[in-house]
Amino acid sequence: MISLLDYGAGNVRSLRNAIQTLGFELTEIERPEDILKAERLIFPGVGAFGAVMERLHHLGYVEPLQEYLAADRPFLGICVGLQTLFEGSEESPGIPGLGLIPGQIRRFAKSGLSVPHMGWNSVRLRRPSSLFARYAGEKFYFVHSYHAVPSADNADWQLALTDYGDPFLSAVQRGALNAVQFHPEKSGSAGLALLRRFLAADEVGRPSIVVPPTFNEPTRLAKRIVACLDVRTNDQGDLVVTKGDQYDVREKSGARDVRNLGQPVDLAARYYDEGADEISFLNITAFRDFPLADQPMLEVLRRASERVFVPLTIGGGIRAFTDAEGRHYSALDVAHEYFRSGADKVSIGSEAVLAVEDYLARGGIKDGSTAIEQIAAVYGNQAVVISIDPRRVYVETPESTHHAVVETSLPGPKGERYCWFQCTIKGGREGRDLDVVELARACEDLGAGEILLNSIDRDGTGAGFDLELIAQVRAAVSIPIIASSGAGCVEHFAEVFAATGVEAALAAGIFHRREVPIQAVKSYLREQGIEIRS
Repeated sequence: MISLLDYGAGNVRSLRNAIQTLGFELTEIERPEDILKAERLIFPGVGAFGAVMERLHHLGYVEPLQEYLAADRPFLGICVGLQTLFEGSEESPGIPGLGLIPGQIRRFAKSGLSVPHMGWNSVRLRRPSSLFARYAGEKFYFVHSYHAVPSADNADWQLALTDYGDPFLSAVQRGALNAVQFHPEKSGSAGLALLRRFLAADEVGRPSIVVPPTFNEPTRLAKRIVACLDVRTNDQGDLVVTKGDQYDVREKSGARDVRNLGQPVDLAARYYDEGADEISFLNITAFRDFPLADQPMLEVLRRASERVFVPLTIGGGIRAFTDAEGRHYSALDVAHEYFRSGADKVSIGSEAVLAVEDYLARGGIKDGSTAIEQIAAVYGNQAVVISIDPRRVYVETPESTHHAVVETSLPGPKGERYCWFQCTIKGGREGRDLDVVELARACEDLGAGEILLNSIDRDGTGAGFDLELIAQVRAAVSIPIIASSGAGCVEHFAEVFAATGVEAALAAGIFHRREVPIQAVKSYLREQGIEIRS
């Protein structure tokens, strides 16, 4: 009997789907006593350390879980499911973990690397294990700001290390107990193979007949290629994937119908098969409707998570709402429904701009009122993406504006040599007195874990990413950045990685129309010596 310890936080739907895809039946843990009945127990830790431990205590799961672990019965912990095995975490001071493994969970040091550690990395095996039988250096998907530190005290637990700055524990194992820092259910075929070995093995944790090689070379984080799907209802009421030119999604001639480039789930599955490292859905009509009433979009996530085993992000309408009957829903309530429907991250756009304006008006004081703070506190920083839609505003001199400017190689209409990047809301239709540096830094301070950096000026042009915009934001923050808008050929992806050092690059139209295949992008990046996931 395979049992899933679902304590009510985060996206566990994808793990359920992965297990069912592999042909195994799953039993849910519904009461504390169910834990001790399990034959194989999976603990999918999703969220912040303190929130997870608080929920486990509230449900009465801690004592039977400790008893199960002490009996050396088959167990697989994932992400925070690994971290809770330790004594405590810097993420939640004063809150004890399960205390099985000696040591504290530490935050990644500020060493010039972006935090969270987000994306595809490999592992260095310390010893043979059935969990990694036939492992050949494939990459797995990591997303975390805190990590387990290898030490002499936990040496007998160490199974694999991964490098990000200093090495950290990416897998632990002793007896039948296994735990990994990455997400197998989000790691494509390599992750599904690892899950199958845990679910099918007679002696999980014991040395395998097929001894995997060890790898002594430092592991490297891959650059990510993200496929974005703008989803909206067309004039006939169907949910379609569309794409705009400067955010205009209607055809330029005839009846001006909404541009229809395919069905959301089918396109997402195609991009997964073609090697996309992440899929991002943007519900571009959510600002007009109450998102929890938008059942088709929730259904898109549920169905996509049955076929796509890489990270899924959803954006559009992540904010507080009051419905027609007067019931109030917080941004956290809305995000929770998206996570439970299959999303791994939520993307916040216009709401982030308004929240930052209020935050700056308070003198940069955090009060817990913003969607960013609320969601990050429960699900972790890595679950919150800020989608920024800036446009160029040209000025003659840096002194003529109080905003952060760049000296541009693309002069303005009157020959201006400087510009600043104005943040917008409502799909680019309304500009605010806020520049992109102010917004990005404030969002990082409020708890965001990643920035999706668009460009109204480059959207749909195929002229390449706005390197000046991206470089300015890259220098301003220490969280990962996804470069977006303007990709037209494979060279543009290599250019943005080489020139700015961002962690990911996103495209939409060129992938939808098959003008530039994802594998063509990856082949070119590999030829240029840029680390990618095969």
